[in-house]
Amino acid sequence: MTSEFRVRVGPIGFRVGSAWPRPLDQMRALYRDYPTEVQVPDFTVRLEPPRPWRRFVRPAVRIAGDFVIPDAAPLPLPQGLLAAEMAMNLQLALGLRRFLLLHAAAVERDGRAVVMTGESGAGKSTLAALLQARGWRLMADEFVLVEPDTGAIWPFPRPVSVKNAAIPVVKAALPDSRWGPAMTDTPKGTIQHLVPETAALAMANVPAPPALLLFPRFGHAADQRPVGAGEAFVRLTQASTNYVGLGERGYRALTGLVRGVTRAAIDYPDIETAASMIEDLW
Repeated sequence: MTSEFRVRVGPIGFRVGSAWPRPLDQMRALYRDYPTEVQVPDFTVRLEPPRPWRRFVRPAVRIAGDFVIPDAAPLPLPQGLLAAEMAMNLQLALGLRRFLLLHAAAVERDGRAVVMTGESGAGKSTLAALLQARGWRLMADEFVLVEPDTGAIWPFPRPVSVKNAAIPVVKAALPDSRWGPAMTDTPKGTIQHLVPETAALAMANVPAPPALLLFPRFGHAADQRPVGAGEAFVRLTQASTNYVGLGERGYRALTGLVRGVTRAAIDYPDIETAASMIEDLW
């Protein structure tokens, strides 16, 4: 690795090394408002070529680090920032044991958190980003950290990965927001990272108890229904990458979460409808 970049997001510290300066320059710009004094990182990420000559000829970025997926396809160098973000996700998904990890988004207001989870394309990231315009604090976009002993939601306010048609919508709602570079032709289309609002970064070490658990679904007529604790439990085991690895601690954390919150599934045709439904439930 020719250089490295260190950053702390909430309670998790990362060290990112790269064979090229460009991805790290992009990370320094994207994470410029985050703390970078990380003496002992929790996870290490490496961005390296799959073959030595691919560093110079048709450069390609292979994700490596503490945890790897050996057959993962490399990304072209212009998507090096995306490779770094994916690698950080991979380290958490495979290596985190301090928290119960949920593939979800979370926002907070008045000291209580809303956790939103669902299948890819459900719109949870876009919802979390846009709720900032209504006075909510963004706590997490990709992963929600649940402290097993207390049930509190710990902030993990990484830049929000906004995709395709949602990008201009979020930019219109948050005209003063800061963004990373637009990356086209990725496996998920066009991706651009939104830096969370100032309040989210200033309170990156302030947890909140969960009050509402939502299962949103985009592209349907407005509707909502309550979700039983058993159904919510099963769906969250599927949304967690480390539930099994945590054993009894994971079971207690997840049962405590689903029993201690209001649970609802919402269908929505547009963001304004979803935001109104969430605030009514709140």
